[in-house]
Amino acid sequence: MKKLLLALAFIATGTFAFAQESNPNAPQISFETETIDYGTIDQGADGKREFVFTNTGKEPLIISNAQGSCGCTVPTWPREPIAPGEKAAIKVKYDTKRVGPFTKSVTIHSNAATSTKVIRIKGNVKKPEQVKTTPEKADKTSMMEESK
Repeated sequence: MKKLLLALAFIATGTFAFAQESNPNAPQISFETETIDYGTIDQGADGKREFVFTNTGKEPLIISNAQGSCGCTVPTWPREPIAPGEKAAIKVKYDTKRVGPFTKSVTIHSNAATSTKVIRIKGNVKKPEQVKTTPEKADKTSMMEESK
């Protein structure tokens, strides 16, 4: 009997959750691109990029938080409301001191119809080529030819 009541409670809760209508005027966050590929960049290169977006809804968009997937990915976002039709950007700075391929995400929380949105960065940081500071030994045969 308890299992039956518990099952009915879950069904009722699910039904009420789906019965709620969403706000047709809610803000919408639409990104020009949801993934930025840095490509292959040198260690210590500029790790700053921007995700440009537009509020395509009918009410002001308010971003409450943006969080990187690790400490090497630091986002900054507009603190003021973004009016309908207005463009803005979320800036992301990746720490390019770390060598190797990377794929990181930034999770955005807002009052948009889809309240959580994930954007991504990816790329590969390579070590700069080592410049040789000592002269290479000359080939003995070429030195003999030069002395002739």
